[in-house]
Amino acid sequence: MNTSSVKSLPQNDNSHKVYNESYMKINVGGKLDYFSRKPGTLFLIDGLGAALTTLCLFLGHHYGYFGMPAYILKYLSVIGLFYCAYSMCCYFLLKDCWTVFLRIIGVANFLYSILTMTLIYSFYEDLTPMGLIYFLGEILLILFLVGIELIVANMMSKKKFNF
Repeated sequence: MNTSSVKSLPQNDNSHKVYNESYMKINVGGKLDYFSRKPGTLFLIDGLGAALTTLCLFLGHHYGYFGMPAYILKYLSVIGLFYCAYSMCCYFLLKDCWTVFLRIIGVANFLYSILTMTLIYSFYEDLTPMGLIYFLGEILLILFLVGIELIVANMMSKKKFNF
């Protein structure tokens, strides 16, 4: 067999990795750029998420899914309802000055996450596995959204002051 006619593949060809990494960076940057051009979308996502939280906490309280005391779930659902109202009002009523309102809801969501972490710690023994999964998942989603909201608010304020 003549091996001189068989071409070997390069051993360290990482060109596909460069393409994939740069594509991912562009894709994430593109999403952030989209939200900086249409910040109302973040308020819509936040408001719908807060409405879903309120519904889940109400059902969790009613059926005892989470193991968290009922009065705590009521307070958390009222906070979620308030956040829903705030975000939906921002979505439907704001036409300008998005940055300040994005920062407000971002900080409020961060504080809600800290409150929820504290409650998980305080009532850990009482939580059901479903309750623990729900609250930890909610915290992760909220913190992801907080990061996006604050990054977009910073992007928007930089664009506003670039002359």
